[in-house]
Amino acid sequence: MNKRIYLLLLMLALGLEPLGAMHIMEGFIPLKWCIIWYLIALPFVVFSYRFVARQIKASPRMKSSFALAAAYTFILSALKMPSVAGSSSHLTGTTLGTLTIGPMAMPLVGAIVLLFQALLLAHGGISTLGANIFSLSIAGPFVAYALYRPLTSARLPKSLVIFIATFCGSMATYIVTSFQLAVVYPDTVTGVMGAAWKFLGIFAITQVPLSIIEGILTVIVLRLLEKSQAKTTTSVEASSTQSSTKSSLRPQFIWLSILAVVCLALPILAGLFDIGAGTDDQAGEMIGQLTPGFNPTPFLESFEPSEFAEPLLFALQVAIGIALFAWGYYQLIYKRHQTKQKEQEA
Repeated sequence: MNKRIYLLLLMLALGLEPLGAMHIMEGFIPLKWCIIWYLIALPFVVFSYRFVARQIKASPRMKSSFALAAAYTFILSALKMPSVAGSSSHLTGTTLGTLTIGPMAMPLVGAIVLLFQALLLAHGGISTLGANIFSLSIAGPFVAYALYRPLTSARLPKSLVIFIATFCGSMATYIVTSFQLAVVYPDTVTGVMGAAWKFLGIFAITQVPLSIIEGILTVIVLRLLEKSQAKTTTSVEASSTQSSTKSSLRPQFIWLSILAVVCLALPILAGLFDIGAGTDDQAGEMIGQLTPGFNPTPFLESFEPSEFAEPLLFALQVAIGIALFAWGYYQLIYKRHQTKQKEQEA
C-alpha cells in the first residue's frame, strides 16, 4: 500500500516546467561544498537520532512531543507566503520542537522534511541536503534555544520569550543560507562580505515579516498546547468524566482546527494567485550577476512538479503534517488523561 502511494506521488510530481526550490536548489553549489556541508551536518543528524531515541526510551510520552515537533515543521515549511517588494518565501517551523524537546531533536526532523521535499517536490536538493539541514535545523534551532534560556531566566513574559526565540531562529536560517551562498560566490570587488550583503538583501529582508508571523503563530500554538495539558491535569484531579474533559478542551481543539484549515488552504491559494517571485529565484539571478555565465548543474536529475502540481504537493505535505499533529495531540492529551485516571483508580 505504501509503495502504491509513493508511486502515485511520483506520478503527480511529473511536470513540464521547472520551478524554484526552497533553500539552496540542486546544482547551485559545487560538489566540493556539498561534501563539506554533508560532513558538517551528518554528525548532527546521527546525534539527533540517538538523542530522540534516548528520550523516547526514557519516556514513551516523548513520541507525541516528537510527532508534534515534526508535524509543525512539516506544516510551516510548506507554506509559501508573500512578503515585501513583491517577493515570497517559506516559514521554517523548527522552534516548537526546539522549545519543547530541545534543539538536538531538530536535525533529525529537518533531515526528514527536507528529504521529503527534495524527492517529491523538487524543492531543495539531494546534493545540497547537507547545507539545507545545517541552515534549517541546526543554525536556526540552536540560535532560538540560545536566546530562549537566558531570556527565560530574565523572567520576561513567556509569550514574548517564545516570540523572540522564534523570530531570531527563523531569521538565522536565512542569514546562514546567505553566507553559504556568499562563500561560494564572492563578489569580485567586495569579496564574501559584499556578496553576503547582497544575498541578505534577498533572504533577510523578505524573511522579516514572515518571521514575525511565525513568531506569533508559534506563541499561539504553544499556548494552546499548554492550556490543553493544564485542563487535562485539572479534569483528572477533579475526577472528571471523559465527556467533561472533551468539553473543557473544545476551545483549544476548535482553534487548532481553524489553524489547520487555514494552513491547508494557503498552498492552494498560493498556486491560484501570484504572490511574487520566490527568494530562491532571486538568489539564482544574484548568482548570475556575481558569476556571469553561471548555469546550475544538478548532480542528481529529478522530476519537478508543474505549476498545477506544485501547490497540490505542498497541500499534501501540509495534510501529512496535520494528520501527524492530530495523532500527537491525541496521544499527548487524551492518552495522558486516560493514563492518569487509571493511576488514580489504582
